Amino acid sequence: MLTMEDILAVTRVPFTSAEFKESVTARGLSLADISCISPSPGWYGPDEEGRRIVKVQCGSSEGTANFYMRPLEGLVVTVDVDRQEIVKITDEGRGIPIPGGTGTDYRYSAQDRPVEMDPVNPISMEQPKGPSFKIEDGHTVRWANWRFHLKADQRAGIIISQATVRDSETGEPRSVLYKGYPSELFVPYMDPDDGWYYKTYMDAGEYGIGALTFSLVPLNDCPRHSYYMDGVFVSSDGKPFVQSNIICVFERYAGDISWRHSDSSVKGVELIREARPKVTLVARTAASVGNYDYIFDWEFQTDGLIRVENVIGVVHDHFINYYLDMDIDDLNNSFVKVHLEKQETEPGTTPRKSYLKAKRYVAKTENDAKIKLKLYDPSEFHVVNPSRKSRLGNPTGYKVVPGGTAASLLDLQDPPQIRGAFTNNQIWVTPYNRTEQWAGGLLVYQSRGDDTLAVWSNRDRPIENKDIVLWYTLGFHHIPCQEDFPIMPTVSSSFDLKPVNFFERNPILRAAPNFDKDLPFCTLSNLP
Repeated sequence: MLTMEDILAVTRVPFTSAEFKESVTARGLSLADISCISPSPGWYGPDEEGRRIVKVQCGSSEGTANFYMRPLEGLVVTVDVDRQEIVKITDEGRGIPIPGGTGTDYRYSAQDRPVEMDPVNPISMEQPKGPSFKIEDGHTVRWANWRFHLKADQRAGIIISQATVRDSETGEPRSVLYKGYPSELFVPYMDPDDGWYYKTYMDAGEYGIGALTFSLVPLNDCPRHSYYMDGVFVSSDGKPFVQSNIICVFERYAGDISWRHSDSSVKGVELIREARPKVTLVARTAASVGNYDYIFDWEFQTDGLIRVENVIGVVHDHFINYYLDMDIDDLNNSFVKVHLEKQETEPGTTPRKSYLKAKRYVAKTENDAKIKLKLYDPSEFHVVNPSRKSRLGNPTGYKVVPGGTAASLLDLQDPPQIRGAFTNNQIWVTPYNRTEQWAGGLLVYQSRGDDTLAVWSNRDRPIENKDIVLWYTLGFHHIPCQEDFPIMPTVSSSFDLKPVNFFERNPILRAAPNFDKDLPFCTLSNLP
């Protein structure tokens, strides 16, 4: 990966070139206002072999902090990272005007008038008894019926491991997820021009999500009563450094409902109205990768569901692959496709002509588990433990509930798609292998795509009743619009890991409702 020292060093190299400086001044710009970034080069053939390079591009920060809005189009400086020398300068954009800086600064301090809307009063979730979760040894999180290990990672950003949920009937801690994290982020831009074609980033493997994560902003990134966690990473010389407050843990209540039901049809019984509030636990980190931000949420619910959510602000395609080492009640798991199939009725037997029937197919090998999602050919996707059965005889399991289902539209032989071939399917399942933990390969920078999830999975290894890993890819297409200027509102998507025959019944049936006496009423006189 590029280290922060690499990034800072290579962005200074263009300023040693008389040709670069002349190109900047010829555009009517001051060198003092130029800021540069270090896009990775991808891999496009043997011309770039034998050296580690970056493609440096620059913009003007005159009159704005948002220099991305004032690019020097057509000026690309190829730099040898290790030698700190220029390999090539491409300068084909001198005739392209530099956009002005007016209206491009997104900072609150730079806004010259208030927004045209009625003000929204501040909102806060108060916890007079403090938060319900506990952090042990700085990393083990206990909350409600959940226990899991949480840590910051230089490459993945955030890793959840050893997640167990307490059985609602016996109190037994039961394993669900051994390890989960974003294994790769594939970000292809959609412009074949010389200044853009190579912009097909692998953000985790080329830069590191954790390395580009900065301290979270209290009350805005995370609410009150959050617990903050540092990341301890390593610099290029092997020395440790600390990224402070890059993960927060907090409870969330947004007026949602865990379950409810009303009934007036029971004879001799007063109207039934039962409802339970939904309070969840969130572990969050946020990475600023160049001109876009990722917010990663792992949300744990008391009903046993884990929701993984990404919130992004971007101007291209994004594919986030998740590594999910599922251990449902132990290591021996299987992947089951529950296919919904149309059945036609016999003429004259019923007024109905068709219905749906669920049929289970257990994946024997990796090829059986390669899933392209199809709206009109629906299935559920379960990870089950065939040796542990519920009282009704069903294997205990969890299902992945897809979301963010955009698929890559690039040609399969396009160089960036070869490197990002893990997006060829939305779901993959592989046998656990300690050397296969990053969907884009262990060594991604300038890789050819010969060590990816797609390559490993072509071995078609057995996966039934084994220690298996499920890989799921969230996908986003983004077509820019005016509302994205000068910085776009966030968009989000998520997928769920949801219990299926894991519990004997609704695991939060006996959860207590809220009453007025449980919640203090805040007024201006008693607010701190």
